[in-house]
Amino acid sequence: KSILRNAYDAGINFFDTARAYTDSEEKLGETFKGGLRQNIIIASKTMSTDRAGAERDIETSLRNLQTDYIDIYQMHNLQAMQDPDDDSSALFALMQAKKAGKIRHVSFTAHRHDIAEQGVRSGLFDTLQFPLSYLSADSDLELVALCKEHDMGFIAMKAMSGGLCSSAKAAFAYQQQFDNVVPIYGIQRQEELDEWLSYEQTLPALDEELWEIIQKERAEFAGEFCRACGYCMPCPVGIQIPTVARLHLLCTRSPYQNFISDEYYESLKVVDECLHCGQCSSRCPYQMDVPSMIRKQYDKYLAFYEEHKDEVK
Repeated sequence: KSILRNAYDAGINFFDTARAYTDSEEKLGETFKGGLRQNIIIASKTMSTDRAGAERDIETSLRNLQTDYIDIYQMHNLQAMQDPDDDSSALFALMQAKKAGKIRHVSFTAHRHDIAEQGVRSGLFDTLQFPLSYLSADSDLELVALCKEHDMGFIAMKAMSGGLCSSAKAAFAYQQQFDNVVPIYGIQRQEELDEWLSYEQTLPALDEELWEIIQKERAEFAGEFCRACGYCMPCPVGIQIPTVARLHLLCTRSPYQNFISDEYYESLKVVDECLHCGQCSSRCPYQMDVPSMIRKQYDKYLAFYEEHKDEVK
């Protein structure tokens, strides 16, 4: 809670949460109850696709957030457009909640470009929340422009691409070029907050040095890579897919000592138990061959482990 209050005191006024984010709503509610609530914008979400479930989630969110309204309420990871006149749908529930004053803006989040574009063009929503970082494809930038054309806000999730962007400074400067985008950086520690606030004060320019960083990393990640959205989970044999699918990348782009301990090495042997059932691939919003990606990353990790394992003995 101290980080939330410190962020608020420093001028941050947008806070993103969801029913699916464990106790995130409760923490926001405790921090901003009372007089502070009117000074912030809260976005929360429901993963329910039917009216009854969405209505329950809205009431739970209101209770957890200790408020009588939510600024932005989103359909979480929208998989298919719904008919606003279908009184059994989650979208209908959100529309009714807006009429009742319980939510102020009906919105959605997505990971699939086609669904995001359909939602924007439908005219039913006020904002889109979609992954956007300096590793994003050109087609994702088209969504930013489309939102502006339709007078919709664009909330950028995965602004650090799930930890794969190595330069926070470059990430900040990249996002600043869009006047209709609010980025979410996923701050968890005070030192991270301090770093982002320092960029807010100095406003780094997207200069040649930062562009070199961006272009180098774009070349490195050309093609398919895991965005760590987590929608592939759970795995029937217990593989932690979002971590394993990026394992070698994480080892080479962050302090790797924890990844090469004997305990961690042993825990990863579950990868060999993959059933190739296809459940993960069917859930992946990026239509990736998840078992193949896991295998490739794990094999690269094994080679990395053999090279570095003696460093932690």
